[in-house]
Amino acid sequence: MKWKVLPKKSDDLVEQLLANRGIKTTQEKEQFFHPKISDYEKDIDIAGIKKAQERIKKAIKNNELIIVYGDYDVDGICGCACLYKALTSIGAKVLPYIPHREKEGYGLSKIGLESAKNSGARLIITVDNGIVANPQADYAKILGLDLIITDHHIPAKIKPDAYEIIHSTKMCGAAVGWCLIRGLIKKDLATELLQFVCLATICDVMLLLEVNRAYVSEGLKILNRTTNLGLLSLINESGLRLGNIGSYEIGHVLGPRLNAMGRLENAMDSLRLLCTKDPQRARNLARLLCKTNTSRQKMTEEAVEEAHVLVNKGISVQVLHSKKWSMGIVGLIAGRIAESYSRPTIAISVGETVAKGSARSVNGVNIVEFIRNFSDILIDVGGHPQAAGFSLESKNVTIFKRRVEEYILELPEEGEKVLEIDAEVETKQISKGLIEQISKFEPFGVKNPRPIFATYKMQISDIRTVGLGKHLKFKANNIDAIAFGMGEMESLLANGQQIHPERSRRVDLAYTPEIDSYNDFEKLQLKVKDIRIS
Repeated sequence: MKWKVLPKKSDDLVEQLLANRGIKTTQEKEQFFHPKISDYEKDIDIAGIKKAQERIKKAIKNNELIIVYGDYDVDGICGCACLYKALTSIGAKVLPYIPHREKEGYGLSKIGLESAKNSGARLIITVDNGIVANPQADYAKILGLDLIITDHHIPAKIKPDAYEIIHSTKMCGAAVGWCLIRGLIKKDLATELLQFVCLATICDVMLLLEVNRAYVSEGLKILNRTTNLGLLSLINESGLRLGNIGSYEIGHVLGPRLNAMGRLENAMDSLRLLCTKDPQRARNLARLLCKTNTSRQKMTEEAVEEAHVLVNKGISVQVLHSKKWSMGIVGLIAGRIAESYSRPTIAISVGETVAKGSARSVNGVNIVEFIRNFSDILIDVGGHPQAAGFSLESKNVTIFKRRVEEYILELPEEGEKVLEIDAEVETKQISKGLIEQISKFEPFGVKNPRPIFATYKMQISDIRTVGLGKHLKFKANNIDAIAFGMGEMESLLANGQQIHPERSRRVDLAYTPEIDSYNDFEKLQLKVKDIRIS
């Protein structure tokens, strides 16, 4: 990769890392290192909350059934659990509803609205959906349903005609829902529910700065001492331990398992896990989620291999489609291809009559607005600048692909991937003390990534591969190092040493230092991001 070392602004690494993240003032530093939700009252006091709360109070007083209408991803599931637990705690009569991905698709649907009506509901509260559901909002009125929309996706020019809308793009859907109900419930419960907001914020890949950093920071404290039976079972079944759960464990372990049900089966089982009060049921559901996630992983790997074959490197935006792909994994396919080729990618699952598409973008391209250029042949579209989902008639997939590929879109020139490096450090600076300094920047995420450092002309030895040859292990200046996915470099480095013993033993490394706790024995290790022969 091409290395981009950020300009040096301080000899102090902490100050350098703060500068790299645009954090300059004393107040900004205080809020970064000691994030509190109370510092962001303007962000969480969203317009429309008061009117919506009054409607909820009326529903409770009149014993009306309230439907909490979620979504099948982690954000929607956690938001649904958050509202369900909050509303039931104040005596509301509540039923959660999560649409089936294949049968109903994303968000409010005619099937879902009619189901709510038939169940005797008078009020629907959406979470993580609804901001572009204009026809559905009109249908809700016809059915005599009051609709409160809480959402964070990008709205269309005209918003739905709902009873009330609580909307913010600064946070995830679950967080918007939490803002609605926090003032109606006991403070202790509002704090407890932050663990769900934390899960959703990380899994929905929100910017981990400002209010979102506060949500995650406070939510992680709750999660690491949780008493929620479902989360405890999932944590145990996943091989994690309370007290050691951070943004990585949520994004790469817990999140995919919660997501798996909505991708391949029914997301209601993930919601049931978060809400159950039965220990045995919690254990059974946790096992089910883990088993389903294993199936999802295998299915995704096979589909991604097929997708690579379909890539046309000469096209600015990749449009890949197949009748064999499950609609639950097209977002994963799009993400993997976009990452591999540094190009916006759209993956489509083609059904008999309707095709479902998911898109992932690159910096500089608002993918949801790009896809809206073709709204005349789409059934619906929604999402974020970096990710979007849509549907269209299967007969129009070829037309859609042609129009997208013909659209003139200015993109950065394709070339080497750029690896952004926070600072150059000397070997003597690599220590547990450095890791302690880095830990102050937790939780890591978008716009606050785990710091990457570069050290030049490091002497390497003990080169070997692990993981069936996929990964590379070695020592760099006598410090243990592991390079995931770089096993093919073993022969290059080892052979080079034999031919030029002195020269080739030196490499430049880009890495993040970490503590490896394998078998409960702690040691310093470099997690290598890239290797250059000096």
